[in-house]
Amino acid sequence: MTDSVKAWSRREVAGMLAHLARCREAARVSLKCFIIALLPLGLPVQAAENWHYLDNGEVRLGVNLNAGACIGWFSKSGTQENLLNAYDVGRYVQQSYYGDEDGSNWNGKPWRYNPVQGGSWKNEPAEVVATKSDATSFYAKTKPRHWASGAFTPECIMEEWLRLDGGLARLKFKMSYTGTQAHKPRHQELPALFVTPKLDTLVFMGTDTKLTRPQPSFPNEYFKVSEPWCAWVDSKDHGIGLSMPHTSQITCYRVRNGNLGDCSYLAPIQTFSLKPGVVFEYEVVLMIGHLEQIRAAFAKMK
Repeated sequence: MTDSVKAWSRREVAGMLAHLARCREAARVSLKCFIIALLPLGLPVQAAENWHYLDNGEVRLGVNLNAGACIGWFSKSGTQENLLNAYDVGRYVQQSYYGDEDGSNWNGKPWRYNPVQGGSWKNEPAEVVATKSDATSFYAKTKPRHWASGAFTPECIMEEWLRLDGGLARLKFKMSYTGTQAHKPRHQELPALFVTPKLDTLVFMGTDTKLTRPQPSFPNEYFKVSEPWCAWVDSKDHGIGLSMPHTSQITCYRVRNGNLGDCSYLAPIQTFSLKPGVVFEYEVVLMIGHLEQIRAAFAKMK
C-alpha cells in the first residue's frame, strides 16, 4: 500500500463519491461497487446508519436499522462514550450462526453457511421485516444475509427483544431455522459482542475459581468459565459486563492494527447443529460499570 493511499481522508473519499454522483456516467455505476473497490485499498468503509435508541436516564442502548437492527450503542445516559464497536455490519452485538461449507467465498477465503443478523462482509445490510418499540423496550424481526455470499437467508429468521431495566440491558434472542439441510454441529456465537479497543482486558472466573485476566490475541482463543459472566475492562477495571447463563464456554480475540478496525471481541458459545425445524432462544444481560459492581449485580441475578 502506498503512502498516498494511506493519506486519503474521509473528506477526500466523500468528495470522490460526490463527484461520481454528479458525473453522467455515474448513473450507470453502482455506489456499492465503488465502495467495494475501495476495500482493497484499506480505506475505512463503515456500515450505513439509521439508529433507534432506548434511554431510561441511566443507560442508552441503540440499534442500527440499516444493519439488521443489531445493537451498536451502549453507554451511560447523557454521555457519548459508546462502549460497543459498530465499524461494519459484522461487528455490533448480534446473532450469527454457522453450518457446513457451501462453496461460498469471503474475500478469497473459502467459507460456510453463515447467516448474520447485520448483513454481509461487503456491508450489504440484512432486512428488518418488523419492529415494535416503546420508551424502554424494542423488538425486531430480521431476515439475515449470508456473510460470505451476501444472499438473503430467509430460511433462518432472527428476532430480538431488548429491554432496559435500571442500569441493565436485558437482551433476548431467537433463531428459527426452516431450511431443508441438516448441518453438522458447529460452535455458535450466542451472541457476538464487539467492544471498543480501549477495553483491552477480558475478565472472568476461571475453572480454578480464580479471577482470570487474559489479553487475548488473534485468532480466536477459547476459555471455560466457572461463573456465568465475563467483562471487558480498561486499566481502571471499568467496562462492560455480559451475563450469560446459557453457557460456560467463551471464545475471544483482540485486533490491534492501529486503525478504525481495532476491537475486542467475545462470544459465549454452544455447539449445536442447524437442522430443519430448530428454534433456539436465549437471554443475556449487558451492564456498564466497575468490575466489582458488575460482579455484584450479576451475582444477584442467580
